[in-house]
Amino acid sequence: MLRECLENVHSKMPLVHSITNYVTVNDVANVILACGGSPIMADDGREAEEITAVCQGLNINIGTLNASTIPSMFLAGKKANMLSHPVLLDPVGAGASELRTSTALELVNEIKFSVIRGNISEIKTLAFGSGSTKGVDADIADKVTEENLDASVAFAKKFAESHGCVAAITGAIDLVADADTCYVIRNGRPQMGRITGTGCQLSGMMTAYLAANPQNCLEAATAAVCVMGLAGEIGESHMQPFEGNASYRNRIIDAVCHMDGEMLEKGAKYEVR
Repeated sequence: MLRECLENVHSKMPLVHSITNYVTVNDVANVILACGGSPIMADDGREAEEITAVCQGLNINIGTLNASTIPSMFLAGKKANMLSHPVLLDPVGAGASELRTSTALELVNEIKFSVIRGNISEIKTLAFGSGSTKGVDADIADKVTEENLDASVAFAKKFAESHGCVAAITGAIDLVADADTCYVIRNGRPQMGRITGTGCQLSGMMTAYLAANPQNCLEAATAAVCVMGLAGEIGESHMQPFEGNASYRNRIIDAVCHMDGEMLEKGAKYEVR
């Protein structure tokens, strides 16, 4: 299943439109290229719909909102919905400010998302209408642990059902769920949290996986999460003593670039609940 999703990205080379934040836009483009897709970024409302129409998937990331990009997100999202293209929402920092929270909630109300991907605090903010984050990071009180895993799985399934989407909740333990099934994924390394934008990169790559596997969103999202976590493991194993987080970022992208179906099948660590 995971192998097929990866190989479909390589063979179809989907064009992915990302309205994403300027902190990580270059890394998002590079990881989409590394996984086998093709990136394009267009956040001006005068072309957002036109660019969306020629792409196979849309990634909306609210990490650096402004008065210009917010309307473009709605224009692009509604165009993608009209064309039945998969759309992903990354509600970066929802709960940290009124603007981020209200924008994320409005997007969810007006656009049909195939996947909503965020940390647990961001997803809880969307579920309950308000919440707290540590800037753009999850509140430690919300952390998914082995002790609260059953309740977290139930929450992920309920969120997915109520929003008609796949919920991808990422952290030390990743959860990817629809209303009936949840993949619990344990790939990755803690040091990935020291790199700005690994979540943004994952959202871009996940959109490529959705675009290449539009009828199989749950497994496509799961494959993307496993690829990113496994790339973090491989990248760390190649680190030299004198290297730091900048080198680690590049090694993760390199690992994504060299990932094949066999490596993914052997290295993915997940269970189904």
